[in-house]
Amino acid sequence: MTVSTENWLNTEKERLSKLSDNIFKVGSTLQILSRLAWPLSIKDEFFKNSAQRLPQVEYERFDALPVINVLNEVEEQLGDTPVDDWFRKQIEGYSNAANMLQFRGTQHFYDYSKLLYGKPTDPLRDEKTNSLGLAKRYLELLQPINKMKLAKPPEVCILAETLAERMKQATKTMFGDEAPDIQIVDDLSANALASSERVRIRRTASFSDNDIEQLVEHEIHIHVATMLNGKTKGNLSLLGLAHPSSTKTQEGLAVFAEYITSTLDLARMSRLADRVIATQMTIDGANFIDIYRYYLDKTDNPSQSYENTRRVFRGGVVEGRAPFTKDIVYLDGLLRVHNFLKAAVNAGRADSIHLLFAGRLDIEDLPVFSYLRALGLCQKPRFLPPWAKDLRILLCYLSYSSFLNTIDMSKVFKHYEDLLKDVGEVY
Repeated sequence: MTVSTENWLNTEKERLSKLSDNIFKVGSTLQILSRLAWPLSIKDEFFKNSAQRLPQVEYERFDALPVINVLNEVEEQLGDTPVDDWFRKQIEGYSNAANMLQFRGTQHFYDYSKLLYGKPTDPLRDEKTNSLGLAKRYLELLQPINKMKLAKPPEVCILAETLAERMKQATKTMFGDEAPDIQIVDDLSANALASSERVRIRRTASFSDNDIEQLVEHEIHIHVATMLNGKTKGNLSLLGLAHPSSTKTQEGLAVFAEYITSTLDLARMSRLADRVIATQMTIDGANFIDIYRYYLDKTDNPSQSYENTRRVFRGGVVEGRAPFTKDIVYLDGLLRVHNFLKAAVNAGRADSIHLLFAGRLDIEDLPVFSYLRALGLCQKPRFLPPWAKDLRILLCYLSYSSFLNTIDMSKVFKHYEDLLKDVGEVY
């Protein structure tokens, strides 16, 4: 490396790091899910009124303008490299997030939510299907399965304290001294939420044995790991910060982790599909009580039905037509990640898989992360889930799955459907 080249590299790294830090300072203040949370008192009031009255939710005022002004100042300093283009993408995402937070409780909230996370009818990568159609199809496939006398689902009777102990073990084993703090809290927008500093568990939530392992795979082995990897010394600061554009990939990777470790069960997949259906119902005009009853018909569990419904309406309008659309990303993200992994193997690029864990990224950003690696601003991931650390089993599955894609299954399905007509019901 010549002196002039080394000088340019150092100058460029310093420039990009400074820009990243400036965006990081703004993005880290938004805390979207925390600002959308509902206090426990709203749930108590809902059931005090026999689930017959719409919740009344108030949000603290949030002014998006100071955030957007700072981001605009940063954008004016950007150049024309792939990393600068990636910065523009992050700035746009954080600007939309700030506007979304400002318009909580109004119809405009949905306008920005769908910019950040999409909507159920958006076309997927094949440009033929969408999340809504896939969710409906999956639930249709489950109808005959639900009639079968399968083993009883595991009991949901394990308290938050037990999950906390399991997570402490898992984080200590994987991250050592960098393990996040495990906390049990009263108000939370999900059963558990993870960051690199802490993992919060809702005190009133109950879990099954499978739920616990599922949450370890999802929250610890993916969300905590990718964030800590992003914060590796020498990385751009933005690699360790959650940003809206990475949500589909991050949640998709986390659900795929459940799938590949056999902790993703029928009930969980049904919930992911139902989230898409409930979001579209709300867009079409269903109110909070309508969605609550939709879930209650499925689960016969008032508390869980409320929590499922709250996820759709947090930040939006309880009368309907303005949901928080983040819940559609789980099914969409799972498909994106799964298809990417198969395509990577099919293209002879299985070497790229570990890059997914290098930080908080969107699959579409992989070329940018490769560019950053060449600059020395994106290090190899230090923490990998067990199923990704040794790729032999994963690659066996992906290569076989990719091989199956070469077969026209329509005639195969027709053959076995005809065969099964002469087979009596076993259950």
